[in-house]
Amino acid sequence: MEIVQKIMSGFSLDLGPVKEPLGFIRILEWVFTICAFATTGGYVGFTEFTIDCESKKDEITAHFAYPFRLPSQPYMIPHCNQSKNVTFLQGDFSSSAEFFVSVGVLGLLYCTFTLILYLGYQQVYRESNRGPIIDLIVTGIFAFLWLVCSSAWGKGLTDVKYATDTDRLIKACLPDKCVVKSYPSMGRLNSSVLFGFLNLILWAGNCWFIYKETPFHKPANPPPNPPPSVEGGVSTS
Repeated sequence: MEIVQKIMSGFSLDLGPVKEPLGFIRILEWVFTICAFATTGGYVGFTEFTIDCESKKDEITAHFAYPFRLPSQPYMIPHCNQSKNVTFLQGDFSSSAEFFVSVGVLGLLYCTFTLILYLGYQQVYRESNRGPIIDLIVTGIFAFLWLVCSSAWGKGLTDVKYATDTDRLIKACLPDKCVVKSYPSMGRLNSSVLFGFLNLILWAGNCWFIYKETPFHKPANPPPNPPPSVEGGVSTS
């Protein structure tokens, strides 16, 4: 209880940093970080095609979802000769997808922590050089992580699109005839990659404004004011 009281006693809400680039960009990072991992995590997609036999038509649906371990969800292809074939989507792209989401979640937590620090404990943040320096280092690390994870997930998404391409999957129907019914909806995943690179720009750009708060940009001890000049000569008695 004493620790909580000490923390609350030092809290002083000040919305001034929100009007400055340092706080405003951090809010943008908070919003776009949520958009990045929310459009990837929880995604569920499917592709549909129809096998056309003379006596009947059967619809085939292949499901896939985050984290995109595609072989984990088999689907059945009923052939016209009454036989059935269990088929799997090919490819495991979970590493790049989970890495992307993990960076987003960690970035959200850090944005939340620093916003509380900016708005409620500004005096603690600025009372020493340690706060801005640590903030600069962590923000730079996240900018690098956004570059890596967005590039990896962009490549992973390209592979997911290829593995779930309906025009390619219908070849498993041969020698029967299959017709595409619907293609997977990839707009949400495309936007996730876009949000990832937008986060890269925001986090990298914010490094400059944090750098201006560090002693590397401004001198630790400003030069003293020059002494006022003394006009006139020395009086004589």
